[in-house]
Amino acid sequence: MTAITVSTADYARLDAWIDSHFDAEVQFLQALIQVPTDTPPGNNAPHAERTAELLQGFGFIAEKHAVPAAEVQAAGMQSITNLVVRRAYGLGKTIALNAHGDVVPPGEGWTHDPYGAEIKDGKIYGRATAVSKGDFASFTFAVRALESLGLPLQGAVELHFTYDEEFGGELGPGWLLKNKITQPDLMIAAGFSYQVVTAHNGCLQMEVTVHGKMAHAAIPTSGVDALQGAVHILKALYAQNTLYQNITSQVEGITHPYLNVGTIVGGTNTNVVPGKVTFKLDRRMIPEENPVEVEANIRKIIADAAASQPGITVDIKRLLLARSMRPLPGNAPLVDAIQKHGLAVFGETIPAMGTPLYTDVRLYAEAGIPGVIYGAGPRTVLESHAKRADERLDLEDLRRATKVIARTLCDLLA
Repeated sequence: MTAITVSTADYARLDAWIDSHFDAEVQFLQALIQVPTDTPPGNNAPHAERTAELLQGFGFIAEKHAVPAAEVQAAGMQSITNLVVRRAYGLGKTIALNAHGDVVPPGEGWTHDPYGAEIKDGKIYGRATAVSKGDFASFTFAVRALESLGLPLQGAVELHFTYDEEFGGELGPGWLLKNKITQPDLMIAAGFSYQVVTAHNGCLQMEVTVHGKMAHAAIPTSGVDALQGAVHILKALYAQNTLYQNITSQVEGITHPYLNVGTIVGGTNTNVVPGKVTFKLDRRMIPEENPVEVEANIRKIIADAAASQPGITVDIKRLLLARSMRPLPGNAPLVDAIQKHGLAVFGETIPAMGTPLYTDVRLYAEAGIPGVIYGAGPRTVLESHAKRADERLDLEDLRRATKVIARTLCDLLA
């Protein structure tokens, strides 16, 4: 089939279709927000069922790929059903659009119902509005708009709606790719509207258990204080964290590596010398770093610090190793099209850059599939309130991002 030239009139028709169906897009998003997907505990199959039901109302058949219960439970979750919608038009490239439905629990401090999908002052509020149920909506309605034109398209689009981003993605995109359920040529994953992301940090998460010897607080010398040992180890880790500021990434949008200790638990009672303390750390890796070397270095810092504390021993368990996403040369058509239409729709330049976050998008890149991160959302994670109270999405960002995605698909498949 001969490629066609997409005209400005075609873009205008796409925009008009999205405008005329925008109320339905918002209602679709509201229905998705109203089904909780808190992870943990990670009981996400009900949301997939609801999503598939809603998609069927648009004439989209969603394949339901249930991850075996044993694999899900071993990962610390309850249920996962990943969805794949295939829209084939002719010979050509397959473009996957991926968004994840799982999200951290809402926590405290909300002034809006986290599952209410309330709209106020042009924003929709609720857990996962910005990350990433908003792009369930933008991607679905972009494909619907594309098909409304009736153009002789070449290639295919797949919607990948997955449910394991919070725990690393191995049972989301990783599982679909490993089981050869999909093998797209290009990929766009859920993101924000004001930048097209081509690279991101990696992440190493570890659980460190410090062992001492429990004793009565009245005779502390009869024990070994695990908390005191943990403090010594933490001081060594935080000293290393300061040194990370001297390591600079060459990727715009990414600064330097850093380390965070997110949880600490231990001890049995106020009047007992703690015999065991456990903490979990998160080490963000810039794209230039080698994950194997990073992990070996962290383990050595912990082991050396523990060795200097008599009676202290440690167990170190890796919880997650998410490699960084590096740009693949084949992503240029995606970057070019999104920047072109971002400028037209938003009226400003959409930079190509990196992000300090880590995502499950890296799994597509590791499989050799060029991709970018782009979708509905504000300029920063902070502005979106993602993983905080009152997460929100500006509805105009949703509308305009849907137009950018639809125009991009039109360019690449026409």
